[in-house]
Amino acid sequence: MSSTPILVEPFEEPERQREAMVFGLWLFLATEILFFGGFFFLYAVARMQDPVGFAKGAARANLLLGTVNTVLLMTSSATLTVAERAAQAGWMRGARGAILATLALGTAFLAVKGFEYREDLSEHLFPTSPAFPFSGLVGATRFWSFYWFVTIVHAIHLTIGLGCVARLLRLDLPRRWMVAEVTTLYWHFVDIIWLLLWPLLYLVGP
Repeated sequence: MSSTPILVEPFEEPERQREAMVFGLWLFLATEILFFGGFFFLYAVARMQDPVGFAKGAARANLLLGTVNTVLLMTSSATLTVAERAAQAGWMRGARGAILATLALGTAFLAVKGFEYREDLSEHLFPTSPAFPFSGLVGATRFWSFYWFVTIVHAIHLTIGLGCVARLLRLDLPRRWMVAEVTTLYWHFVDIIWLLLWPLLYLVGP
């Protein structure tokens, strides 16, 4: 059983506080959905305007590393869910272990992405590079512009998520499990965004 949760003003009941926290986070995530939705709309327009060039550019994306990162993030969602449930049950040892696993998986994602970026730069897969292999091919240029911008934005969101997850280690989780719940919700959102990006970035090549 979990301990009595810590209440903050103006809440007098745990359930009301929980509802407010979850609702507030969903309002924030709604703005994030609109933000990323704009990127997805631009992606669709760019792909329709030059599908052949877009596919040629996308064919150079590293499917293996993209898939490895997808597995890492999906696994991290599972471990953080375990941490949240363990926190609610008051099982601190299990919660801390699952939080540490989530941090390791999230950090591994950023490390793999760093290796992928290094590989992309070594192959001059940056639209402003003088040696960009698709110079003059509009669709490919737009693909790689989208790739760099959206993956960097996603990495920033993931880094923020890692900070929020690491903060859980400093809290009295049996009494602050609501914080673990909203943190898990945010982490799931970041993972879902990547799950949408994976086919858009790595599975569109010929």
